[in-house]
Amino acid sequence: MAKANIKEEKLQKEEMAATISQAEVFYNEHKKTIWGAVICVLAVGLIILGYSKFIYAPAAKEAQEAAFPAEISFQQGEFEIALNGDGNILGFAQIIDEYGAKAGKAVYLYAGACSAQLGNWEEALSYLKKYNGKDSILAARALALQGDCYVALEDCGKAVKLYEKAAAKADNMFAAAYLVKAGQVYLELGENAKALQAFETVKDKYPQSIEGYEIDKYINLAK
Repeated sequence: MAKANIKEEKLQKEEMAATISQAEVFYNEHKKTIWGAVICVLAVGLIILGYSKFIYAPAAKEAQEAAFPAEISFQQGEFEIALNGDGNILGFAQIIDEYGAKAGKAVYLYAGACSAQLGNWEEALSYLKKYNGKDSILAARALALQGDCYVALEDCGKAVKLYEKAAAKADNMFAAAYLVKAGQVYLELGENAKALQAFETVKDKYPQSIEGYEIDKYINLAK
């Protein structure tokens, strides 16, 4: 038994030695290529790190600082100034032109909301479609705003789909408002059964929402 173990151990050592030898041969034959690849990877990594630290990060900070006054104007309901600036501050449109999304993806949502408030529906859509933030509440808001734009443009078919997508994306108290909007559009389209389904979803899932307290009147309209 001991001899068998010694023999097996000897074979394992011989196999390991052969493997190491093959690796050494491969390395010696391809070392220029291997080191070239390593250097390339390191160079790309250093370029990315340098860009992030010395170019992107300062530009992002500058963009965020520029966006702050525009956000204040938006909160105060000064949508024209928030969108286009006033000569002293940059508006969201100018920030997007100059920095893109470096100030944060929400700049597209802000710009779209401002444009919608000003009645510029096509412009609002162009901004809102570029918003791709991961926050589910804001993403739902962007979809619902697109729905509002399509209602204003009298494209109710697109509008109702966006309201339903917004409700599915939010899946919280905000969803109730989007479902009510969807139901109202379905009523406009004469699709009362679908309107009733939207209103009853509010009653079943979001009875504590603001819309939930008065949802019975919409249900009666759809019946």
